[in-house]
Amino acid sequence: MESSGQDALSAILPLLKLLSLTVIGLILANPKTKMIPRATFKLLSKLVFALFLPCLIFTELGESISLENIYSWWFIPVNVLVSTLVGFFLGCLVVIICRPPPEFNRFTIIMTAFGNSGNLPLAIVGSVCHTKDSPFGSDCHSKGVAYVSFAQWVSVILVYTLVYHMMEPPLEYYEIVEEGDVIEEQPAVNEHSRPLLVEAEWPGIEDKETEHSKKPSIARIFNNFSALSQTNFPDIDLTDEATSASSPRSIRCLAEPRVVRKFRVVAERTPIQHILQPPTIASLFAIIIGTVPQLKAFVFGYDAPLSFITDTLEILGGAMVPSVMLVLGGMLAEGPNESKLGHRTTIGIIIARLLVLPLIGIGIIASIAKWNIFVNGDTMFRFVLLLQYTTPSAILLGAIASLRGYAVKEASAVLFWQHVLALFSLSVYLIVYFKLVTYV
Repeated sequence: MESSGQDALSAILPLLKLLSLTVIGLILANPKTKMIPRATFKLLSKLVFALFLPCLIFTELGESISLENIYSWWFIPVNVLVSTLVGFFLGCLVVIICRPPPEFNRFTIIMTAFGNSGNLPLAIVGSVCHTKDSPFGSDCHSKGVAYVSFAQWVSVILVYTLVYHMMEPPLEYYEIVEEGDVIEEQPAVNEHSRPLLVEAEWPGIEDKETEHSKKPSIARIFNNFSALSQTNFPDIDLTDEATSASSPRSIRCLAEPRVVRKFRVVAERTPIQHILQPPTIASLFAIIIGTVPQLKAFVFGYDAPLSFITDTLEILGGAMVPSVMLVLGGMLAEGPNESKLGHRTTIGIIIARLLVLPLIGIGIIASIAKWNIFVNGDTMFRFVLLLQYTTPSAILLGAIASLRGYAVKEASAVLFWQHVLALFSLSVYLIVYFKLVTYV
């Protein structure tokens, strides 16, 4: 009994530390007190995004990674795909059972499938390792940050490709002007009315908007897929002299097929360039330097010629966890926005994401542990894998919703309630995970 009580206390204490930081941010950002203006939290989120987080990723991942480790860690990014796939099916069940408004079907699936794989797991790992009796060993923090960072690139690619297109505004719910068949543009969102969660993991989101970002491009391109008329695609020029009936047969054979052209247009409108953000660039540099022994010896280590630079970056990276939790507190201080999603669907998403998915994750990891594909004796490895099933939906989804002009208020409301209730679900699952990583 005494051992069980100690395990429970060891699991809850790290979360209480993060909760304390969040409460401080909530008090400072409270609209009634206004001790710190909202603009300050926006600037702090930019510092996290552009400085603190890249420094933490580079120093910890670069020092820990090697070619041998990449071979040993292969299941970490695969587990992200597995957890996302399971969440996708759970999202479909939520749609079937809860029956949200039809325009929010894709939104419901996305909010259930894609969890926070970056800032929050890093904060949890940092807090768990910041204890004297950590069950993960002396190098707990370095390994934990390295594992979480190694999985981030998969999530980033999924968000800026699959999620970006799934979050496009539904065509059937947009007003279409008869003359010219042009979709009516929505009014620009005031910077001061934009929810803080939009800025939390992607500062400067308003600068990334394009002429197509708030339009249902894919639906319009592939609408009436087999139709011969090209009047359904006013946004793109799908006509070509080479495809006209009067063209010679030899030219028509060389013309780009209609289906290929549609896929090319979709690819061109995928914001793949957004993948190269500061945290991703830091991960890329860390992997390149860490896997080349000569470069690694020159940059990392006490006797390395550039050790003073890595020490400086390590100091800056230490500010990431408190800053992230303060920004989260500021986000929660704004409260939930009004949502048209419905209470039943919101509750369904929360139950699927915070209750059902972690239980499935425990079963998956416990089953795979018998296959001996994990790093032998590395309890932090298993802990990070389990953590990927437990976190609430990614805050970055709120930024994508704003970029696409789709379900912005609904994203704000769902993310608010998920992060509030995650404090309780994470407490329970951290206790379970501490037991699992010790005995499984």
